[in-house]
Amino acid sequence: MKNKRVFYQWCYYSRSQRIGFLLFVFSVIVIQAAIYFLYYHVPKSTYNWVEKSAKNNELFQQKVDSIRALTIVKKDTIYPFNPNFITDFKGQTLEMTTEEIDRLLAFRAANQYVNSAQEFQLVTKVSDQWIAKYSVYFKFPAWVVEKKNREQKYIQKTALNEKTLINEKIEIKDINKATAEDLQAIKGIGPAFSKRIIEERNKRGNFVHMDQLKFVYGLPDEVIVSLNKFYAVKQMPIITKVSINTAGINQLKEVPYLNYYIAREIVKYRSVHGDFSSKEDLTEIENFPLDKIHIISLYLDFTK
Repeated sequence: MKNKRVFYQWCYYSRSQRIGFLLFVFSVIVIQAAIYFLYYHVPKSTYNWVEKSAKNNELFQQKVDSIRALTIVKKDTIYPFNPNFITDFKGQTLEMTTEEIDRLLAFRAANQYVNSAQEFQLVTKVSDQWIAKYSVYFKFPAWVVEKKNREQKYIQKTALNEKTLINEKIEIKDINKATAEDLQAIKGIGPAFSKRIIEERNKRGNFVHMDQLKFVYGLPDEVIVSLNKFYAVKQMPIITKVSINTAGINQLKEVPYLNYYIAREIVKYRSVHGDFSSKEDLTEIENFPLDKIHIISLYLDFTK
């Protein structure tokens, strides 16, 4: 009786419903069989995606670590730079003191530039150890490099002739007694340059140092090298030195290469810091022409 009830219920469904039910049962059996086959007969390496994902993550982490290491190395790398444009932050990263950075910034504020590691050290007063460590990264403008190359080539060129001149006695003449004709005997000096040299000499009351030729307008560096080879300041002119520790502004401004504004800064500095003891103290003066300091000091008296 019970079997008849089940059969009756089965017959109760429509033909399409019975077919759908049978298809459902068949699909379940097929899926179970497929899972069984894959689990027991297919190699695990073909479907173990979890293990592959772990390996991929490990490789990705290794790449991230290598990139991070390169970033750290790149951060510590010092690239070539122009020392004239060192900022506060850059100076601190380069282990400069606040005073050294301030000296450079004050020098640059006067629209002046350093063109060598030696000039940079003179302006900032950094240590020899600092220069040895960081000057290798200095990168100056192309025209500065070209100028140095020209000077070096000229020196090398003149050195080639030293073998022929070594046995010849070169008479060193006094630059303060040279005539226009004498000067024009130097290669590169014509009437215009000889006139400028003599005018500069007369303006200064004779030269006290051969470096004063560097400030003759337009005179090429290679010509200056030649002049130093054949001329020298053999007899110092009589100079009435100005006492830097007692002279007023009007007296100081008459010193060659000084002017009213620099003289005023000297007096101002003296009133705050006391007397000057050497020419090195002049580097503390704002806008002081450092390239002429060794010449200017010859006109000054530092006794107290």
